[in-house]
Amino acid sequence: MIIKEEKIDSSFVLSPVGRIDANTAPELELKLMAVLDGGETDVVVNFHMVDYISSSGLRVLLMGAKKLDKAGKKMKLSNLKSQIMEVFNIAGFTAIFEIS
Repeated sequence: MIIKEEKIDSSFVLSPVGRIDANTAPELELKLMAVLDGGETDVVVNFHMVDYISSSGLRVLLMGAKKLDKAGKKMKLSNLKSQIMEVFNIAGFTAIFEIS
């Protein structure tokens, strides 16, 4: 899995490419936790190039959201395709994240 990183203004943006599943979620977890452990509190995960997310991927995002919640912040998700948004709706995750 490719995960692009960039700093845009005060936001740290992670842009995974491809599928987020049991095989690729550990890589996303390592990257996300490194960013959060590095002190970033304005984190955006850009889903523009993600076609699929499994429960493993949801777990990684939930871990990040809980870590940011301790700092009084919400993780932001952007550019969710309709099928990805449907997964977040079904899982009840839309209240946990700031989605744009």
